[in-house]
Amino acid sequence: MTVFQATILLCAGGTGGHLFPAESLAHALRDRGLRVALATDARVDSIAQEFPPSEIVTIPSATPSGRSLMRRAGALLTLGRGFGEAARQIRRINPAVVVGFGGYPTVPPMLAAQILRVPTVLHEQNAVMGRANAFLARGARTICTGFAEVRGVPDKATAPRIHTGNPLRPAVIEAAGTAFPPLGPGDDLHLLVFGGSQGARVMGEVVPKAVAQLPADLRARLVLVQQVRSEDLTAVQNAYLAMGLRGIEAAPFFRDLPGRMAASHLVVARSGASTVSELAAIGRPAILVPLPGALDQDQAANAATLARIDAALAIPQSAFTADRLTAELVDRFGNPEKLTRAAAAAKSAGIHDAAERLAAVVLETAART
Repeated sequence: MTVFQATILLCAGGTGGHLFPAESLAHALRDRGLRVALATDARVDSIAQEFPPSEIVTIPSATPSGRSLMRRAGALLTLGRGFGEAARQIRRINPAVVVGFGGYPTVPPMLAAQILRVPTVLHEQNAVMGRANAFLARGARTICTGFAEVRGVPDKATAPRIHTGNPLRPAVIEAAGTAFPPLGPGDDLHLLVFGGSQGARVMGEVVPKAVAQLPADLRARLVLVQQVRSEDLTAVQNAYLAMGLRGIEAAPFFRDLPGRMAASHLVVARSGASTVSELAAIGRPAILVPLPGALDQDQAANAATLARIDAALAIPQSAFTADRLTAELVDRFGNPEKLTRAAAAAKSAGIHDAAERLAAVVLETAART
């Protein structure tokens, strides 16, 4: 079998943070004539409409965390069943390389591949390696990273480490061609707010109060787009409608989020790996609120990569109050040159060809099998 007749098996948990980079790599591999399969969990159905694999294999999976010994034991049993199913599917698919993007759903297929001596490539999206990837790292042929510096890689993981960046969806690449919107006196101020599945609540609580406290002249120029939980949508919309904003759009989900990033002067968001990488690629300033409570503090590390170059301000959630946000919005919208400099700094950190870089690693690995 030649490389260009090979099948590449991608493994990703069924959330956007893991699935979107896998989707981007799948496009890059398909463009090179390779067959691509995806192993994931049952959550993928709701967000896999654009994913281009030849087939999708659902592997039983669970996360062995929490304090309940019964739940942890049950999760381990599920992972064991997933390993058996993954081994059967890998023998059937016969991939040349298996690529993992993190999350516990990748453990059964990646571990099965390593035991069956199929070469594996790990991709770590965050600036701190996740626990699933750390568990698999020692058996990987190559470790690719979304950020130049990644903490938490086990000492016994001796595989070569290659900084590819985080693969970006085609919609992000398209949005990255949009220049930062000019901002002169009296122009509309475009603010985008989103928090993902674990961040929309705090945004819905803090941002409307902060906007209400803005000076009237700034508030009257504000065009605001905000992701809001379904249960909070009516209350948030009514709050904004009473403020006399130039424009307001609130919804639980935006399919065209990269385009909305490109149209913004400022973004307020969580700091997942995909969000940080997309902000850099598109080149937009941000106020980032890392998700608190994570053992690895990966979002804090992600946000720091943009904060260090003055492309973003990172605010811990404990300090993310209406008063603080009002002050930061006034500072930025009152100093357009500050936003322009931050946008340029973000753009300087963007990696637009990460999918191609990662595809090259996968092809090289396949050629050596």
